[in-house]
Amino acid sequence: MGEIVVLRHGQTEWSRSGQHTGVTDVPLLPEGEEQARRLAPVLGQWSFTRVWVSPRQRAARTAELAGLVPTGTDEDLVELDYGGYEGRTTAEISEELGREWSIWRDGTVPGATPGETLDDVGTRVDRVLTRAREVLDDGDVALVAHGHVLRVLTARWLGLDPAAGSLFALPAGSYGVLGHEHRRPALTGWGLR
Repeated sequence: MGEIVVLRHGQTEWSRSGQHTGVTDVPLLPEGEEQARRLAPVLGQWSFTRVWVSPRQRAARTAELAGLVPTGTDEDLVELDYGGYEGRTTAEISEELGREWSIWRDGTVPGATPGETLDDVGTRVDRVLTRAREVLDDGDVALVAHGHVLRVLTARWLGLDPAAGSLFALPAGSYGVLGHEHRRPALTGWGLR
C-alpha cells in the first residue's frame, strides 16, 4: 500500500513574517527555493504515481524545484481562506481582539469577509483523501500545498476533527509522510527536511 507525502511550500516573505497567506499568491523567497531544491534527492526515493499541487505559485514552484512532476492541479489543496485576516499575523489579530486568538480555536474573522471554517477545509481535504486512497494501491501520492490545509488533511487522515490540525506544526519547506501501520492510517514521518 502506498504512502501520501505532504510537502509544504518553501519560505515566502509572508510565511517568514507569520502573515496568514490564503488567497494571496506570493512567490517563494530565495531561501524557499533552496529549501525545495534540497528536498529533491529525498523525494526522489519515492515512486509517485500521482503528484497533486495547489494552484498557488509558491506550491507549484516548490514542486518544480523539488523535482516533482505534477499530474494535476487541485483546487481542494489551496490554503484556508482567512477572509479579513488575510495578510495579518496572529499577534496583530490578538492585539485587536484584546485576547489571544488562534485559527484552531477561534476560526476566521466574522462579518463581511468571513473566510472559511476549519470544517469547510475538512470537507475539501476529505475529497483529496478519497481520491488519494483510490490510487494508493498503484503507488505513492505527493501533495504539495500549504501549512494549515496540510495540517487539517493530516488530522482527517488520522480520523480526527479538522481542529486537531493544531497538533501538527509543519515548517515551510518540510514534508510529512502519511502511511499505515497494520493497515490503519498512521503518521509515519513529520516535519522532515
